[in-house]
Amino acid sequence: MASGSGPVSALWTEINRCGQNGDFTRALKAVNKILHENKDDVTALCCKIVCLIQNGGFKEALNVINTHTKSLTSDMIGFEKAYCEYRLNRVENALKTIQGISEQTDKLKELYGQVLYRLERYEECRAVYKDLIRNSQDEYEEERKTNLSAVLAAQSTWENTAPEDLGLPESSYELCYNGACCLIGQGKLSQAMMNLQKAEELCRNSLAEDSDMTEEDVDAELAVIHSQMAYVMQLQGRTEEALQLYNQVIKLKPSDVGLLAVTANNIITINKDQNVFDSKKKVKLTNAEGVDHKLAKKQLQAIEINKALLAMYTNQADQCRKLSSILQAQNPGHPRPVLIQVALLCREKQHHKAIELLQRFSDQHPESATGIKLTMAQLYLTQGHVTKACDILKSIEEFKYKPGMISALVTMYTHEEDIDSAIDVFSQAIQYYQREQPGSAAHLSLVREAANYKLKYGRKKEATSDLEQLWKQNTNDIYTLAQLISAYSLVDQDKAKALSKHLPSPETMSFNLDVDELENSHGATYIRKKAAKVVGESQPKEQGPGDVKKKKKKKKGKLPKNYDPKSTPDPERWLPMRERSYYRGRKKGKKKEQVGRGTQGATSGASAELDASKTASSPPTSPRPGSGTSTASSAVPPRQQKPAAPGAARKKAPQKKKKGGKSGW
Repeated sequence: MASGSGPVSALWTEINRCGQNGDFTRALKAVNKILHENKDDVTALCCKIVCLIQNGGFKEALNVINTHTKSLTSDMIGFEKAYCEYRLNRVENALKTIQGISEQTDKLKELYGQVLYRLERYEECRAVYKDLIRNSQDEYEEERKTNLSAVLAAQSTWENTAPEDLGLPESSYELCYNGACCLIGQGKLSQAMMNLQKAEELCRNSLAEDSDMTEEDVDAELAVIHSQMAYVMQLQGRTEEALQLYNQVIKLKPSDVGLLAVTANNIITINKDQNVFDSKKKVKLTNAEGVDHKLAKKQLQAIEINKALLAMYTNQADQCRKLSSILQAQNPGHPRPVLIQVALLCREKQHHKAIELLQRFSDQHPESATGIKLTMAQLYLTQGHVTKACDILKSIEEFKYKPGMISALVTMYTHEEDIDSAIDVFSQAIQYYQREQPGSAAHLSLVREAANYKLKYGRKKEATSDLEQLWKQNTNDIYTLAQLISAYSLVDQDKAKALSKHLPSPETMSFNLDVDELENSHGATYIRKKAAKVVGESQPKEQGPGDVKKKKKKKKGKLPKNYDPKSTPDPERWLPMRERSYYRGRKKGKKKEQVGRGTQGATSGASAELDASKTASSPPTSPRPGSGTSTASSAVPPRQQKPAAPGAARKKAPQKKKKGGKSGW
């Protein structure tokens, strides 16, 4: 050993020099030489682990730690072990390792905060970073503030909680970007867009100071800001601008697989059931390696839901069922996978199975039943089961007494002519508001609508209680008082007379209106005509016996040119020719003289001159067998004629026979 002390010290010197220069590959070689001499050298083992971590060999470093557990205790090498587990995405193991270390140093707290953020335990993570910022003073303060702002943004986005105002400055583009994410979570989209524009400007100014940065490097760094800008545009309904910006980010091909996956997913949501080919290309980007460890659980869930929807839009029913079943197994209480399966069943016209599936999920997960029951009601309505839809809607306690729900129920019951059920809906709602919000605007408005509804459908006795309640709230309301008197006049005339005393006198009710001017106004539906003034002494003449009213002469109808008044008109003249009793069909025996029969230039006159049978000197020819008359062979043979069908004349038009058929004689 003594002989080897010289080379070992030289190796340690080389390790020290390489560590200062950042050449951990050469340092690792030197450490291995030392360990070859003494494999249990604790210092050399620690140096080897550090060299492997610096070179990205986290798995090898963890193997060294696990192999030498006796030599390397958790207090000695615990941070390095937790860091390797964190980088290998074994986050739960990293958390256990950190919790097993007794001494909590600042660097260990930093790693603890990162682990909690990855586990989405944001409240604990925020407490860790607040403690670090409060109790440490070094050059990493801005990085800690950036991480704290990222935690606040995650809480605002994924937990829908109002972020705590910690007074974090927006001095860097990272802080400005995280502030914009907080505003997006709160729904303040315009302010968020302004913050993102500020972050873009700060990023450009910061990277412009680095001479080694190219324009492509700057665009790659700005990609995450541009993608978030596009998301804000999409939420604002500016889908065309958002789509253009998303595609610009995709074309840059950034190295962050998480950014690519989110951007591609958002393009798919814009495409919906259109441009399916582009969506199928984009969905491949969401399947890249490492995406699962880059995104939050809700982001991954949204991507998987969109994959299932895309499969449904492309008519891949089996794939859609498979994806939605996996989603349901991962998130048993989430309604989206069930709704996708229901949509698929409705596409296949299996509405009964869809309703059964919704009912089963609603019974198993009452906390998520609100949206499910609304879907069930919609399905019942599409099938025409209005009463069943009303029963489902009435079972939703969250919306039972909302004005919109009351209006929908009353409308549906009225459609079914179930006036009693509609009035019962009003009564239950009025009792609820009487108990919870008596005298509120919603309460009085509901009473007013109930009274009007009852009056409309002849329930005047029931309407009186509602009208009395309204009138007691405001005794100066003449309109309500008039309605109340009108209702009581058919139910209790004494009560109507007593109430009529509260009506104001006609003098107080006059509004100094000119009735004539009102009647003659442009908007009047009826205008009273004034009587014509009598000029002089002209009086209307008395009608004498010879005065007869002139009658307008009726014009005689026009008759046809060949009309004969002596002839009797045809009694069947109003029937079509084919339906008349004397119709015998068209005659086909005689040929009309037409140009074009025979060879080019030949006419029927020329063929008649060449017909030898029509000349007196020509001897008779022998008749054709089977024919009753003889025909001469023409010098130019005519085209084959279609033979007439034998038998009596028909009312139907004669049907055409196939060319070359037999003729009957």
